[in-house]
Amino acid sequence: MKIKGTQSADGEFDETELYTQGFFYKKNDTYYITYKETESTGFEGCTSIIKVKPDKVSLVRQGNARTNMLVEQMQRNVGYYSTPMGELIVGITGKNIDINIGEDGGKIFFAYSLDINSQFISENTVTVEVITSDNIQI
Repeated sequence: MKIKGTQSADGEFDETELYTQGFFYKKNDTYYITYKETESTGFEGCTSIIKVKPDKVSLVRQGNARTNMLVEQMQRNVGYYSTPMGELIVGITGKNIDINIGEDGGKIFFAYSLDINSQFISENTVTVEVITSDNIQI
């Protein structure tokens, strides 16, 4: 699997790319993608779970750092983001979601903005490409 994330704020741009293995499966109407984070993402020791429904994507991170974010197109949701200094309550406003995924894998793209107390923090994009060999291990 390949995961590419971008973040831009105040004229600065950052891009992270991760190639990893994980698990991919479908339960009811939801696809699940789970993988271990690495040092390169800054979340070593964490497990991330991406839940994909036809119209929304959520990211749950468990471990040393915790995150719970829901991205829905043109909707603002509130989630949390754990840091070494404590937890932050963040607003996640979905900009664009493009889901092209099936039982053999596929591609997910979502764009969103983050705010804290309605104060803009960053614009973000995430692209996940899933390639399966047996529909379970990725």
